[in-house]
Amino acid sequence: MNLQGKIHIVGLTDTGRVRQNNEDCIGFDSALGLVVLADGMGGHLGGEVASSITVDTIIQSCQAALPALKPGEVDDETGYSMESICLQDAIEKANDLVYRKSAAQAELRGMGTTLVTMAFYNSRFSLAHIGDSRCYRYRNKFFEQITKDHSLLQELIDRGFYTPEEAQKSLNKNLVTRALGIDPTTTADIQEDLALKNDIYLLCSDGLTDIVEDEYISLTIKRFSDNLEEAAKQLITKANQNGGKDNISVILCRIDEDFSESQGWFKKLIEWF
Repeated sequence: MNLQGKIHIVGLTDTGRVRQNNEDCIGFDSALGLVVLADGMGGHLGGEVASSITVDTIIQSCQAALPALKPGEVDDETGYSMESICLQDAIEKANDLVYRKSAAQAELRGMGTTLVTMAFYNSRFSLAHIGDSRCYRYRNKFFEQITKDHSLLQELIDRGFYTPEEAQKSLNKNLVTRALGIDPTTTADIQEDLALKNDIYLLCSDGLTDIVEDEYISLTIKRFSDNLEEAAKQLITKANQNGGKDNISVILCRIDEDFSESQGWFKKLIEWF
């Protein structure tokens, strides 16, 4: 199913005011309903290489595999949709490529990347993430983070050492506990849910969330919900005004039309929401 015109997608990435190069990478395919964001790690060259390989590999792999799937078909072994399995396979392929390239070239040794990626299908989505790049959802004026960081700071929050408010001021924000390309294998967290008309999904790197509060992000998306290009510009501008200490990347996806291929009870359920 061609999702062009049903989901509006915009993406922007910015080097920021401190870094000399941009180790973030974003990509999307509007017709396929696929978005990918990666925040590379590993020095001047390594981070750029890792994030670029990851985004390119996931997009190319999904472009080859997703069109052949029957929307929403479930994998008997895992219970996930085949779209989620497709994302998992693409992530595993990207991890292998980044890991092997890191091992083969001394100047790239130890490179890796965080990742957040979504595939939309049948008025649903599959969401996969690794590290502290995030996905948020704005629905019915309610803004919430729907990924959970793989980071030391999040573990300390979970154990009660920090409140979320205290964590915002912590110096340990960037210590991730999971990344793509560091080890021979990696595991992404997978989520699946309904995608409802007028939902807006934000994928972003920590260059935004480390220095721009969720409240400002929410108000910006609310104000510019009809102009996602301006919303993305405003978010990046605010991050730079707050210091721009890291690269800043933003992808915004707005559901403009129902894109369910199902009929009967499922379509009625979508309409009821």
